Amino acid sequence: MADPAYIDPATNVLTDGEAWIGLATTTVVGAATATVTFTSPNDGSSTDWSQFMDLVLISYGRNGDGAASVMKMALNNDTGANYALQQLYGDGASVTGSSTTTGTYLDFLWYPPSATAANVTACSIITLLDINSGKYKSSTGQVANDMDGSGYVALVANAWENQGPITEIDLTDYSGDNIAAGSMFSLFGVLPRMVA
Repeated sequence: MADPAYIDPATNVLTDGEAWIGLATTTVVGAATATVTFTSPNDGSSTDWSQFMDLVLISYGRNGDGAASVMKMALNNDTGANYALQQLYGDGASVTGSSTTTGTYLDFLWYPPSATAANVTACSIITLLDINSGKYKSSTGQVANDMDGSGYVALVANAWENQGPITEIDLTDYSGDNIAAGSMFSLFGVLPRMVA
């Protein structure tokens, strides 16, 4: 198998000191959908998640059914009470904090209802850290939600109480609503730093 493009063939090292490798982008097309899933190919290829230190998920989304809602992330099909969460969010008038140690998902995107203007979305950047380590997995996130005249921003810290590697990410709506057409999710792998 040939080396991927981010390996310098002359030196056999990374050409970028902190390379982000695009793994997949999913855009909801046509009808709204209930779930967006990313899975490691587990085949030793250049997109196999086993080689990455971190994963970064960049999301732009909106609810496909009705009211403003929350998107949730499950790792490796785990929907048990194995997630911990701390969040701080504000709407310009007040600031609120919350936490739980018995969550059944990672909180990662609060998004506007389908009734808001068509070009209004929420966005988030979530970094899943040390995805192949033998410790509990942690993540950090930044969230912004424009609701056409209102909205909020948030900082989120999550932990998945599992020591196995992350090999699957499932994105669904907390209330069982669908994810609207036009919502886009891009996943990147972050390689270990190998050059000065």
